Amino acid sequence: MRFLPVFLDLKAGPVVLIGAGELLRAKLRVLSAAGARLRVHAIDGNLDLGLSSEDAARTEIATGDPLTAELAGVIAVVCAGAGDVGVAMSVRAKALGLPVNVMDDLEHSSFIFPAIVDRGDVVVAIGTGGTSPVVARRVREKIEALLPARIGELAEFIGGFRKSVNERIAEFPLRRRFWERVIDGSIGAAVLGGRRSEADAALKAIADPTEFARADKPEGSVALVGAGPGDPDLLTIKALRTLQDADIVFHDELVSPEILDRIRRDTARVAVGRRVGKPGIGQDAINQRMIEAAQAGQRVVRLKGGDPFVFGRGGEEVEALRAAGVAYSIIPGITAGLGGAAHFEVPLTYRQEATRITFLTAHKASDAEAVDWSTLTDTKMTVVVYMGMTAAPAVCAGLFAAGRSPETPVGVFARVTRPDAQGAIGTLRDLPELVQRISGGPAILIIGDVVRHAGSLRGDTLEKTPKQIISDLLDAAE
Repeated sequence: MRFLPVFLDLKAGPVVLIGAGELLRAKLRVLSAAGARLRVHAIDGNLDLGLSSEDAARTEIATGDPLTAELAGVIAVVCAGAGDVGVAMSVRAKALGLPVNVMDDLEHSSFIFPAIVDRGDVVVAIGTGGTSPVVARRVREKIEALLPARIGELAEFIGGFRKSVNERIAEFPLRRRFWERVIDGSIGAAVLGGRRSEADAALKAIADPTEFARADKPEGSVALVGAGPGDPDLLTIKALRTLQDADIVFHDELVSPEILDRIRRDTARVAVGRRVGKPGIGQDAINQRMIEAAQAGQRVVRLKGGDPFVFGRGGEEVEALRAAGVAYSIIPGITAGLGGAAHFEVPLTYRQEATRITFLTAHKASDAEAVDWSTLTDTKMTVVVYMGMTAAPAVCAGLFAAGRSPETPVGVFARVTRPDAQGAIGTLRDLPELVQRISGGPAILIIGDVVRHAGSLRGDTLEKTPKQIISDLLDAAE
């Protein structure tokens, strides 16, 4: 490590900034964002620096030769686009013992600018010793993706209570344990979830911080996490972070192995879901196991395919957690209907063609009382049917009886967003035949004129029935 990361208080004294053009203005924006007091020498004479009124109040536009300017009280010198003036200024600054940075010139710099992740009171600096700023930026992008958006708010929140809490806890190890429990528990989760007043009330309600820190049983919680349709890159950042923090994960059978690989290696994994036609442990048993794990102090994740609140029984699980007094959070995922539409380029809405969407589960489509098919006959309505492969004959019968045209375009899309995704398109009349072309689910059906716009992505199998091909040829001939 050649350069030691140091956080410099730029309000302690003026920073001299010398340079020209956009390089000068870019460095000016970085320093101004940190609240620096600045003395700027624009050696090209262009004083249009684009400063806000607040930044302008902290900025002095200097005149004269920077090489002879007074440097008493200056805390650092920065040169950006200054050419030979920057080199000469470096010599002068080093002679006076001032930290100096000459942009893209390690030889004449005693400090460098890192890539920065700025979350308010939380700042991350990434450096490569000045060898590759592009690598530093790439690392920064990954850290940006992992850090919670409100992590700075959490630091600020703790800062507001730190003095009063520390005065009440004499032992340093207990202080650390106290703040670990706050950050990792429901109070920290409330701040990160944007529920600041709830967190404030909960922390103030801790009557004895020492006892709270000494508690043998840590505070447990449950996160209902949407795993999306299968592609691990479609996990939300918050979902990924939660999987990494979990002590135990109860997951559906349909969650892909690639997503399960994103769970921390030492986390317990329990398969609790079931496939169509196969027995599972039952929803009541799942609820009870989650509650027991949380009450034992574990950080529990209920990992569900798609989105927890779209045919995922997430609402039932939330009710059970509320009744048990267990802290919980909900992290949405991309539901299969949206994932499939994007994968196969089927726009679920289309101006003047499809203005409404209905999401329907065909789990009980064969039950005549379960679905009111008469509400699904509007030609400007796109119908997305979940778990529709085995119920395809019942879907056809119900829609035909209600009056939907047998020539309505339909697509069967299986294992959407995964490498083995498969699709077939045709008409509602041919739906049972289309299902036979698909080698296993899970699959969704998309019914409506928008299916005509479907495209083929990355070599996916996207087939049309002979009737549809003939129809397309006739349309083209017209």
